[in-house]
Amino acid sequence: MNKYIIRNATLVNEGIIRVSDVLINGDRIELIAPQITHQSKVEEINAEGLYLFPGLIDDQVHFREPGLTHKGDLYTEPKAAVAGGITSFMEMPNTVPGATTLERLEEKFSLAKGRSLANYSFFMGTTPDNLSELLKVNPKNCCGIKIFMGSSTGNMLVDDPQILENIFSRVSHIIALHCEDDPTIHQNLHAFKEKYGDDIPVRFHPQIRSREACLKSSSFAVSLAKKHGTRLHILHISTEEELALFDQKTPLEQKKITSEACIHHLWFTDEDYETKGNLIKWNPAIKSSSDRAALRKALLNGQIDVIATDHAPHTLEEKSRPYTSAPSGGPLVQHSLLALYDLSLQGVFNVTDIARLAAHHPALLFKVAERGFIREGYKADLVLLNPKGKTPVERGHVLYKCGWSPFEGHTFQSAVTATFVNGHLIYRNGLFDESHTGDRLVFNN
Repeated sequence: MNKYIIRNATLVNEGIIRVSDVLINGDRIELIAPQITHQSKVEEINAEGLYLFPGLIDDQVHFREPGLTHKGDLYTEPKAAVAGGITSFMEMPNTVPGATTLERLEEKFSLAKGRSLANYSFFMGTTPDNLSELLKVNPKNCCGIKIFMGSSTGNMLVDDPQILENIFSRVSHIIALHCEDDPTIHQNLHAFKEKYGDDIPVRFHPQIRSREACLKSSSFAVSLAKKHGTRLHILHISTEEELALFDQKTPLEQKKITSEACIHHLWFTDEDYETKGNLIKWNPAIKSSSDRAALRKALLNGQIDVIATDHAPHTLEEKSRPYTSAPSGGPLVQHSLLALYDLSLQGVFNVTDIARLAAHHPALLFKVAERGFIREGYKADLVLLNPKGKTPVERGHVLYKCGWSPFEGHTFQSAVTATFVNGHLIYRNGLFDESHTGDRLVFNN
């Protein structure tokens, strides 16, 4: 069994920053104390001057397996995630084939077992005709149901009001939504194609995947959830207008309607299309600086509950295509904690907010068992961050299978020095110990 004492770490946990020792025994945190006496057969790690965070829980990633493994897979992308301090992830169903039956969902769990270095769960995907399959999902071993109310792979677009009524009224599991109104988008796209053909300048992406398309879809989803008492989680909010849909006064544990912000919407603005081009083409689109400011504020006032990445790798060849054929999405998991720490240095939020929004709240929202906090008896998912380190983003150091990052050329003002997953020191100073892999997440539903 693994046994470690992390000495003199600066714990960032549950709104408090304090220096303490942490004893890891096997896969759990056994003791947290100012000074832990020497233990036999224990490895000591000097963490003086380092922040100790609970391992981040990313509730939205696209790791591309099965069927799209030239972009990423369930070995490469979790490896990049643990190097970035993410110890658990929830992956989306729009693979090829899509995870829209219980059999296909379990196949994805089998693909991750023994290969993913991070802990894992997978969303069950919806189609216009798979309600019977959705009702079979066990909420104790699956993170949730995913609906694309906007364009997606294959037949996973679900925007028929009656079908949505049936799903919202009968599914008791948490429903995660991609909200964009497809008819609005198609109308906008048609107008721009008439003017520019297929090579539309990417700066118009926020006008095509418009704020109106986002608000129309998310407003309808919230109205359905209120009508049926559905447990609803709206992903990657990108506009200021949508924030009015969300309650900022109710404690998270009591909310039935919650929301998420993503790293790229907190970092970039529409001004960055000029230099980044299709590399920051995401759905929903990155929008204005005022939208970004509103999202940042909403993380502090309780309107937005969690931060995720929406990690969605594509090859550079795919991204270099003309606008209409260049796919949306980009890789982020390796640098998410570093980006959040940079934002804290800019005064966007406090260091404790990073732990709250990227670890505590995902655990509470999805009822993840025994993770997301630095607590005695909890699973030892932990990450050490050096606040005086530097991490330049260079293509040769990127771990994603796609081989690039939208942060290239930026130097982050911190460095991840170690990551524990289930008490196993899986990453340390650029080196991996892959003798243990992650576990399937369990939920207290």
